Parts: sequence; C-alpha cells; structure tokens
Amino acid sequence: MNRNNTIMGAMLGLTLAGCASIPTGPSVAVMPGPGKPFDQFQQDNAVCRQFAEQQIGANPNQVAREQVLTGAATGAAIGAASGALMGHGHESAESMAGAGVIVGSAAGANAASASTVTLQRRYDIAYQQCMYAKGNLIPGYPAPRYAPPPPPPARR
Repeated sequence: MNRNNTIMGAMLGLTLAGCASIPTGPSVAVMPGPGKPFDQFQQDNAVCRQFAEQQIGANPNQVAREQVLTGAATGAAIGAASGALMGHGHESAESMAGAGVIVGSAAGANAASASTVTLQRRYDIAYQQCMYAKGNLIPGYPAPRYAPPPPPPARR
C-alpha cells in the first residue's frame, strides 16, 4: 500500500511537470500604427516575437519543467530521509517519501509558476518595446512620432 503512495506521488510530480508551461507569444495588445498596412504589421510582429524570445535568454517551458522535477526529487529525498530518521521501519520511510514527492511537486510547481510569470513579463516588455519602436500602437501610450534630429551646432 505504501509503495502505491510513492508511485502515485511520482506520477503526480510528472503530471505537474507536464502542465508547467507558458504561452509562446505575447500576452499584451498591440495595434498597427496609423496608416500601416496589416502585412507590414504581421512582419513587425514576427520580428518582435523573435526579439523578445532572445531577450529572455531561456526557454520558459524548459525552465518550468526543470523546477517542478527538481522540487519533486528534493521532496522525495527529504521525505525518505525523514522517514528513516523517525525509526518507524522501512514502510514508514516509503510513505514519507511518497508524501515528500507530493509536497515537493507542489512546491516545484509553485516555483515554476512564479518563474513563468516573471519570464512572461520580461517577454511582453521586450515585445512591446520592439513593436513601439517599429511605429505600432501600444494601448495606454501615445502614438510614436518621428522627430528629426536637431541641426548640428554652428561652426565658428
């Protein structure tokens, strides 16, 4: 029975690891700039998505999965060690390991969730900066305008 708890805990950890992912695109609204053809907007979108991915410097889905699996493994190790230290025999150690996997998986999923929110925010900021620089509209910000550079200083 206790071995079943350990197996179920491990399966829960793997299930949580499979759920740890973030969107592969922006979660913010951007509109085409005034007079900008939609085809040009789509090109800007593709370029800015690639730019944002490069700016975060990591594969967010891979980071999230690694955090869940690391939490599950750490929880199982701590649970097994606690069971052995309590001195209630081999069966108790197995059930403690099973509980450790469950708690560790939950802790790993929580850490992955916090990490993915941070990565998504960084992605969105980079995406918005790129799109705004290309003349597109970001709700809540004024339309970008081109201002010519000032003339060079007069020579004496």
